[in-house]
Amino acid sequence: MNTSLTRIKLLNPEFPNKSTGIINGKSSGILNWNDIAYPQMYDLYQTLLSNFWKAQEINMQDDIKQWDQLSQIEQDVFLRINTQLASLDSLQTPTMSQVMDYVTDSSFKAIFAVISQQEAVHNESYSYILSSLIPLRDQNERFNQAKDDPIVRKRNQLILDAYNGFKEQPTPQTLFKLAVNSINLEGIYFYAGFAFFYSLARQQKMLKTSTMISYIQRDEMQHAYFISQFLRILLTENPQLNTEENTQYIYDTIDQAVKLEIEWASYILKDINDIDLLEFEGYVEYLANKRLRQLGLGNLYEARENPMPWIHVFSDGMINQTKSDFFEQKSRTYSKVTQSNGFEEL
Repeated sequence: MNTSLTRIKLLNPEFPNKSTGIINGKSSGILNWNDIAYPQMYDLYQTLLSNFWKAQEINMQDDIKQWDQLSQIEQDVFLRINTQLASLDSLQTPTMSQVMDYVTDSSFKAIFAVISQQEAVHNESYSYILSSLIPLRDQNERFNQAKDDPIVRKRNQLILDAYNGFKEQPTPQTLFKLAVNSINLEGIYFYAGFAFFYSLARQQKMLKTSTMISYIQRDEMQHAYFISQFLRILLTENPQLNTEENTQYIYDTIDQAVKLEIEWASYILKDINDIDLLEFEGYVEYLANKRLRQLGLGNLYEARENPMPWIHVFSDGMINQTKSDFFEQKSRTYSKVTQSNGFEEL
């Protein structure tokens, strides 16, 4: 379990094109999507590609006009959340690229590459929002604020410990821990920020920003789903990882992420009257149960319905049916949800 993984050679002509394992397998390095070990990965790959978008697609003029109408508290929270979310996405692009170096299966490499690229788009989108609203000097101050904030650093440390652990010693076990914490980052850590932007949208404020956030949320949901499938396959193919200790690690680490997200929400949203923090606590637990079920595990928290259904209205349920600016109903081509992508509910 602690045997180091080796970087995969670019080409191994003596091996089959269809990989014999997602790690420590044999694969030529040539990707033939018609001959892969897990055919459902092609559907997921296509779903991710159909989500392609750019920040510049969204005209920020309406938000620019509304910016000065926000209260000082709303402006401060808006900027702090924006840069905090950017700090999370900054971790994902290089980490997903690094994982590619140790994954044998070329179809999984391709999906990790798409995820890495999409995280770079997310990062650019936060900068695009800021550049529309405040001068560069203020942007830089806000990014520095996110770096120095003790609550942000405390939250990020959970992820950093796992990511650096894999970087320093790439083994099946450290890859397992990286995957669990990637689910935490993609599937739990963004939601205090998302809730704030959607609360503004409920009041018809900063709708362009909320549209962009909804695109980001859709991507993050799909990334978390892919990582959960990757993790399940990793445990199936490597039974030495499928231990009671690792199952407990999943529960404990997701529970830790939930507590850290609730702590962050209580800190950053305490003066936002439109968000009930007790409801949000229930919502994060609701999300965590879903992440656990995607991993084939049971609920950790009391089973409940979505206590903040308005988040669903402004996010996944609508945009998975058509890629559109649903606040203005300007349709664009977008793929329908299928059973294979697993994003039927938040």
